[in-house]
Amino acid sequence: MNEAIRNLEPKAVWNKFADLNAVPRPSKKEERVITFMKDFGENLGFETIEDAVGNVIIRKPATKGMEDRTPIVMQSHLDMVHQKNNNTDFDFDTQGIEMHVDGDWVRAKGTTLGADNGLGVATIMAILESTDIPHPALEALFTIDEETGMTGAMGLKGGILKGDILLNLDTEEDDEIGVGCAGGVDVTATKHYKHEEAPEESTTYMLTVRGLQGGHSGMDIIKGLGNANTMMNRVLYACEDVLHIAELKGGSLRNAIPRESVATIVIENLNYNAFQSEFERIAAAIKEEYSLLEKNLEIVFEKSSTPANRVMVKTDQTLFIQSIYAAPNGVYRMSPAIEDLVETSNNIAKISIKDGSIKVECLTRSSVNSSKLDLANTLESVFTLGKFDVTFSGEYPGWAPNMDSPILKVLDGLYEKLHGEKAHVAACHAGLECGILGQNYPQMDMISFGPTIKGAHSPDERASISSTQKFWDFVKEILKEIPKKED
Repeated sequence: MNEAIRNLEPKAVWNKFADLNAVPRPSKKEERVITFMKDFGENLGFETIEDAVGNVIIRKPATKGMEDRTPIVMQSHLDMVHQKNNNTDFDFDTQGIEMHVDGDWVRAKGTTLGADNGLGVATIMAILESTDIPHPALEALFTIDEETGMTGAMGLKGGILKGDILLNLDTEEDDEIGVGCAGGVDVTATKHYKHEEAPEESTTYMLTVRGLQGGHSGMDIIKGLGNANTMMNRVLYACEDVLHIAELKGGSLRNAIPRESVATIVIENLNYNAFQSEFERIAAAIKEEYSLLEKNLEIVFEKSSTPANRVMVKTDQTLFIQSIYAAPNGVYRMSPAIEDLVETSNNIAKISIKDGSIKVECLTRSSVNSSKLDLANTLESVFTLGKFDVTFSGEYPGWAPNMDSPILKVLDGLYEKLHGEKAHVAACHAGLECGILGQNYPQMDMISFGPTIKGAHSPDERASISSTQKFWDFVKEILKEIPKKED
């Protein structure tokens, strides 16, 4: 199946992508892909370094005639988001990604594809391996753990990199040149709840929200897609008087809009008709609201094969439901400076209720630090009123746009020359590593671009074949046009 991928153009990129996707590379479990990348650099005979946190740096000298050009860093991250459909049998820890061609798209079979940021990694590998592509002295920087904390970029110490220009290959629209991004902070709310014996003469049910698109909690948040956790909470709120929560699990990753949520609930038999009536009303209302966006949405309940013995006491249940209802989710503020850019947002990403403990995990993003903290403080206030303990962690900075960037002028002019139209120069609401890297390399001129990738962070992830060719041609032209070093 993956052999079809190897025959796509540009073969130099798609072959490296197939090699990379054969290596399991979940975030925080990158040992195998680190070894893979070190072996790749060493086999080419280049200086290859693994730093203290696991980032891999490979240095390649300038090609003949390019020695006087400004040295560059080409950067992408090694890890990938792991999401799969419920009916897909796949072990991300042991299996390589299974890919197939669908028209102009490369997709995976029921899982994320890893084009985010695997196509960037593969492109850099192709440049390193090439013998006929002119380029200045370059350092390939392959960072780890971008998707679950950006700890690789955070751990990269100053002074290791020698380049003066950074090309980040992690943007997902081929007509876009990225000049800024959002920062983020993880907001986690936890509490212990009291539980009691399930009522007598009651039945246990599984309540499920499923079939949502999900997607990237930064790039896709503006689309207004359904969040399984907030939908589940609406159902629980509507039926709260006649149900008891035993367990709940919603969402799987902080940076993915949750696609599914499953609750174990207990209903006293005498209240069944009242529950069914209210459930049907609220489920129909939610499905109608999202009928244009979420065509595969299902909100269902069925009798559980395993009866629940204990449930959350009503006072704690009410506080939980009201807290989730009050917590902001989705777009919080649009940018007044850049048209159509989300400035600040929150994703209620994961909720877990089990064995007397509740955990709610959110990822708050903003391109403005004060607005990010404002929203984080709002969430803290909401959950504190609900008797939760709240912590902030994993905070990372945004990347402020520099419209006078010399490398921006190079890319902007080249794009117009190649395609006869202007590129879309923009900041994005995703978290790129440029802002973090800029803390230790403040003088480095940075830019971000990449091929078209849709549905990142979801099993619908797909990469455009024609766009990858366009991107590859653009990369080669950029390398030829890197300006000379300043004296």
